[in-house]
Amino acid sequence: MSRRVVVTGIGAIAPNGEGADAFFQNCLDGVFSAAPVPEHWHHYGQLSSQVWAPLPSIDYSTYGVTRVDKMQLDPTGIMGIAGGVQALSQAGIATTCINERKGMHRLERIDPMQAGVYIGTGIGGLTSLIGSQANHVLTPVKKSCRDITRKINGDCAEAAAAVSDLAGSLRMPPRFNPFIVSMTMPNACAGTLGIRFGIKGPNETTCHACAAGTIALGHAFNSVKAGHITMALAGGVEYLTDEFGGIYRGFDIAGTLASSSHSPDSVNRPFDRDRSGFLFAEGGCSILVLEELSHALERGAEPVAEILGFAESFDAHSLMMMEPSGEQIERMFHSLLQQAGLTPDSIDYINTHGTGTELNDRVEAETIGRTFRKKPLIGATKSLIGHTLGASGALATSFTALALKHQKLHACKNLDNPEHDLNFVHTPGSYEIQNAIVQSFAFGGHNAALLMRRYAE
Repeated sequence: MSRRVVVTGIGAIAPNGEGADAFFQNCLDGVFSAAPVPEHWHHYGQLSSQVWAPLPSIDYSTYGVTRVDKMQLDPTGIMGIAGGVQALSQAGIATTCINERKGMHRLERIDPMQAGVYIGTGIGGLTSLIGSQANHVLTPVKKSCRDITRKINGDCAEAAAAVSDLAGSLRMPPRFNPFIVSMTMPNACAGTLGIRFGIKGPNETTCHACAAGTIALGHAFNSVKAGHITMALAGGVEYLTDEFGGIYRGFDIAGTLASSSHSPDSVNRPFDRDRSGFLFAEGGCSILVLEELSHALERGAEPVAEILGFAESFDAHSLMMMEPSGEQIERMFHSLLQQAGLTPDSIDYINTHGTGTELNDRVEAETIGRTFRKKPLIGATKSLIGHTLGASGALATSFTALALKHQKLHACKNLDNPEHDLNFVHTPGSYEIQNAIVQSFAFGGHNAALLMRRYAE
């Protein structure tokens, strides 16, 4: 008998909202978060793009995150806990604290040996590494500045003030974090969730850049469908800000970021002729509960949507550019449809990768046009939240699952002049959608897609 896999819980943290319901509604309402980058970033280098999508202020203590957690965990781990708590709560899975000092819990009515954790991330704890490295490198520089100030203060107050100002501009954490090794590990978030909730089955981390969240969900789906486990916490997490704007500058120098010639509200425009690159997001997280259907129904869960298939392919072309023909993307599409026994005409909605970069959008639109023609509705959740790298596919999946449940879609923001003749969603509202695809592409040449449908008993 074929095992059916359903989504029963969703947690989300995005630039435009905290919590799955708020995130979904804000997408429908076109809520958009973009602002100038932090002013002090300009002290460290000239930036061509000067806008980003910051995260909202979040009180992580409401998710059981303690002061000790904040000292020992990278922001990706902290967001992962919050997303996991949200998802488990929505799925109706109660937790019991078994070690308050360590923050360890037991999941009620879940066999810990039959549950797994699958998390995708692009860069893991790089922010923590940058911070502690800054402390390591700049602490002696600051000390030297203070020593110089004391020596010259009496003779040259102006020079002393300049040196003092220089020392003050060297931003860094107050200490070198003794937990930096575990904070930096890309697998730290998955490990943290497994420890936090006592999940003792497979614990996997995928580091596939911008496709990481989608691939993590796909691997979790495959494990549940194959019968290796009955339940999984799966998704993607990313945190991309640092005191110096160094991560941002890396993408800026690569020429991938949206031009600041547009206002912050209009800078992000996937598939539009005036697109200039992607909107860099501070970060994001989405954790989903995936379950075997009978297991979910037995404990009284209400499925949000069903996952029918997962496929991935590799371009073998370039670390930084998509293969222009889109041949491997089309192969991925056909594999995905074959798994579910569907035809291209069966797909009602595609939540695209939709970065707003010239080559990506063109290749993506052309492969959709060749494979599906003009039938499916086309959306781009990134048009509202910017690019959260490893979290982006999981956030798009979360929106799509809720869209299938509520039969509602958000519009493609700033799509004033589409370059391709596809069935783009221009107006938010109610739509009839039964089958949907979420797709992601990544630096390195990774392509991945999930096929989902509206849940029916």
